[in-house]
Amino acid sequence: MGVAGAAVLAVDAGNSKTDVALIGYDGAVLGTGRAGGFQPPRVGVEAAVDVLGQAVAEAVAAAGLPACVPGAPYAARVSACLANADLPVEERRLARALQERGWGATTDVRNDTFAILRAGLTEPGPPRGVAVVCGAGINCVGLLPDGRTARFPALGVISGDWGGGGGLAEESLWWAARAEDGRGGPTELASALPAHFGLASMAELIEALHLGPVPRRRIHELVPVLFAVAAGGDAVASALVERQAEEVVALASVALGRLGLLEEAVPVLLGGSVLAARHPALNGRIEELLAHRAPRARVSVVTAPPVLGAGLLGLDALDAADAPGGRAGGVTGAAHAAEAKLRAHFG
Repeated sequence: MGVAGAAVLAVDAGNSKTDVALIGYDGAVLGTGRAGGFQPPRVGVEAAVDVLGQAVAEAVAAAGLPACVPGAPYAARVSACLANADLPVEERRLARALQERGWGATTDVRNDTFAILRAGLTEPGPPRGVAVVCGAGINCVGLLPDGRTARFPALGVISGDWGGGGGLAEESLWWAARAEDGRGGPTELASALPAHFGLASMAELIEALHLGPVPRRRIHELVPVLFAVAAGGDAVASALVERQAEEVVALASVALGRLGLLEEAVPVLLGGSVLAARHPALNGRIEELLAHRAPRARVSVVTAPPVLGAGLLGLDALDAADAPGGRAGGVTGAAHAAEAKLRAHFG
């Protein structure tokens, strides 16, 4: 049982930022906090969880709760959706690390893609659907009301992934470099990419990226340039956009198939910066291709903040534990009311 009516401590932690919300049993947001990115592969688990702790402390202070003491957690449940929790073994390891902080009576850790999925599922009843996130990287998850999931390792090239903002930027640079030096065919990317940084050629951009005047982290800025060049009819850029659409549809189709949903009227949710930008050549093509694989799927873009999804997953778990028959027993009227209140807060 949490303190002061707190039901869920919701955590959404990405590579660049962490959002936390302390949520009451009625869906009211008692306090929120924000901190930096969650990067355990770079800084280690304990240091990464310390970053979460900064956001938790801010949310707790906003809610007016006392400092955490043994046996008196802030909330009944910690629901954390975390970047870099890509494998079940990583989720379990991180869940233990968070549980040791004593923030919640129980702790659930999921990959952060589940937060996008749950935030976008607005239909009444237990959650059911598939989400594809295309931001810095690319990932896909699916969820059924009985708790079964479909997911992918999403570890990059070694797990068969292609695309996302980082991948698209690197592919654009690869094709542009080869166009300029003669190893590849012509593309407007060869002039558009360096021009974005005020440079005259790919040779200058390559040198700037290699020696540091243009930090490597800035290559994500080239993704809108790619889409602008594609919109102008450039064949190379258009082919990259087409391949990204195919990858999104491949992920969604496989997840739907694993869950037996290919013939069902089910939400397919698109999230992440690349898909949320709603580039017509990408999002429209995704809808066209998916219609052939899953003709009844309903595609939409998720704009709600992912911390909302983490909070809803936590409320789902509390409701499932209380409902007759567990999760399959359905969602109570109180849970519907709490979800509506929480959604209203996050707009």
